[in-house]
Amino acid sequence: MEIKVNFLDKLRLEAKFDDFTIVADQPIRYKGDGSAPGPFDYFLASSALCAAYFVKLYCVNRNIPTEDIRLSQNNIVDPENRYQQIFKIQVELPPEISEADRRGILRFIDRCTVKKVVQAGPEFVIEEVENLDADAQSLLTLNPASDASTYITGKDLPLEQTIANMSGVLADLGMKIEIASWRNIVPNVWSLHIRDAHSPMCFTNGKGATKESALASALGEFIERLNCNHFYGGAFWGEDIANATFVHYPSERWFKPGPKDALPADILDAHCLEIYNPDGELCGSHLYDTNSGNVERGICSLPFMRQSDGEVVYFPSNLIENLFVSNGMSAGNTLAEAQVQCLSEIFERAVKREILEGEIALPDVPHEVLTKYPGILAGIQGLEEQGFPVLVKDASLGGTYPVMCVTLMNPRTGGVFASFGAHPSFEVALERSLTELLQGRSFEGLNDLPQPTFVSNAVTEPNNFVEHFIDSSGVVSWRFFSAKANFEFVEWDFSGRGENSNADESATLFGILEDMGKEVYTAVYDQLGAVACRILVPGYSEVYPVEDLIWDNTNKALLFRADILNLHCLDDAALAAMLERLDNSELDEHSDIATLIGIEFDENTCWGQLTVLELKLLIHLALQQFEAAQELVGAFLQYNDNTVERGLFYQALNVVLEVLLDDELDLEDYAVNFCRMFGKARMDAVMGSVDGSVRFYGLTPTSMKLEGLDRHHRLIDSYKKLHMARASAVATAS
Repeated sequence: MEIKVNFLDKLRLEAKFDDFTIVADQPIRYKGDGSAPGPFDYFLASSALCAAYFVKLYCVNRNIPTEDIRLSQNNIVDPENRYQQIFKIQVELPPEISEADRRGILRFIDRCTVKKVVQAGPEFVIEEVENLDADAQSLLTLNPASDASTYITGKDLPLEQTIANMSGVLADLGMKIEIASWRNIVPNVWSLHIRDAHSPMCFTNGKGATKESALASALGEFIERLNCNHFYGGAFWGEDIANATFVHYPSERWFKPGPKDALPADILDAHCLEIYNPDGELCGSHLYDTNSGNVERGICSLPFMRQSDGEVVYFPSNLIENLFVSNGMSAGNTLAEAQVQCLSEIFERAVKREILEGEIALPDVPHEVLTKYPGILAGIQGLEEQGFPVLVKDASLGGTYPVMCVTLMNPRTGGVFASFGAHPSFEVALERSLTELLQGRSFEGLNDLPQPTFVSNAVTEPNNFVEHFIDSSGVVSWRFFSAKANFEFVEWDFSGRGENSNADESATLFGILEDMGKEVYTAVYDQLGAVACRILVPGYSEVYPVEDLIWDNTNKALLFRADILNLHCLDDAALAAMLERLDNSELDEHSDIATLIGIEFDENTCWGQLTVLELKLLIHLALQQFEAAQELVGAFLQYNDNTVERGLFYQALNVVLEVLLDDELDLEDYAVNFCRMFGKARMDAVMGSVDGSVRFYGLTPTSMKLEGLDRHHRLIDSYKKLHMARASAVATAS
């Protein structure tokens, strides 16, 4: 069969064969429009569809209903060769199908033409499963031998047992984890990306010196983020959860604001209030949680134990989400292991911030010290051989903190990347600095690094630290590279000894914070089957500035969420009121609506790409305010990077509005050629938007019930698994 391919706009391609035409594109994250599947996506879908065809063929020939048959395919990437893949096809059959027909269906799947053509490359695994959503570990490429026991520093159990235990926890929750990608571009540096197959918005990255340690890292991070609800932060959890017995945790308490929106007396403590409300501007309404949006219920607050005296202090979940993000959370085989990881992370971020914003020059680690760690040195040499100079620095600030730094320079672009790692062990901290540097990165990805600067304001600007926190892509000062270090090198060691090493290290790290005069608050979460903890150090471990609680709080979603989701049902008065709120909110007009209201729209839809500017534009159109609409159309066309189809709609709208607003022009004189230029269907949409018969073109109707928002429902489904497990744990304990 001949297939002819035409090159369309941007990255879109058109393939023609027989009487069919298919269009391929790339996702938005790969610079495409996301308007169609990519070529590889079609390839993947072809084998699943072919397998399903043979299932259908078998069943039709034997009068077997297919309504209750489910089939899925996952492609599993080999960690050492991304071109070597396993295609796992799973079929779920209803109990009424006979054993003979079960075997026959599996044999028929084996006849798949696509499979036979590509069999020289990919390996296919065909199996029947009881439940497609179960068997979390089935998609993990690593299955360590049961008799192996690989211990690494910092873990209280062998890697093999750690992986098995964590996989079992996820399986018990009904989460099916898949490995999306592996990276190993220099010796002894591995990273991988894992995600929930049902809800891919839930993902983590792992890193380590081996495949096994990287997988354990990724699984641990996944479990920590489940326990701390991080995957679901900022999102609306739906009305059912909002009105459930508990929203976040069974131990939560709700407090009503006092008179004149005063903070409730039972939240935070004097120490925290001094940090978070120094000028008395913080109000109760600033602390309503975004996830439930249930302001009638009050302020959802979570219990933390004050380390200094064991007293319980309630922190609003909103405050934690807004200021701390994912900093200070960890899971482990034991609580002490989790605490060491958690505290190490807090020191890593805080010391990194102190160094970068203070433009501190760090001492080099002597070569004779590096030679003690040949595995790490091999990874560094691998980068050097690829043309990337590497600086290995002691970031302990004179032996005060357990932090190291590995900085990469890219002479081809002039960019730099300062990566930090922390742990009571000098070796582990150094290894983490290196593996963090290359986590999820290719050599090509190192070409996007920012250039250093002597402009101090660029380094100290608060958002720069946020960029460093997210992916270490922030700006670094040239002063950081001075050969004249601000501190002497110290070959420090905070590690514990013997069987209780993690407990000793945890006590040491808590002690450092105590000596600094910091108050520490801890919470332990073990209701999901694994031990996790969250540690807050007010005034030290926040990621975002405290001012965000007042000026950029995520619960601004509550001002707009219901109206935006009910957009098609609003009358003109409600639309005008929402438009006024948008105008007065000082929102960035190019910020997306999905983030604003906490809804996971499909990014390839008009909802998924909707910005504040476009929403205001569409409201002006609905209100027949054409001059204001035209002004925003111009801004949209100039600055908004939307799909070609959406751009053409607004081009057509722009010329129609120009004619309508010019008393000397008559639309009838241009109608024919407008249709020839933009097409009749598009012009019908434009004219309908102008005359009021089409409202909010491209935005499918939904409501607070979230109709049609499959992607968001998958996120809520994921959270409901945790909610049910927590409720069950409480019921069992009582």
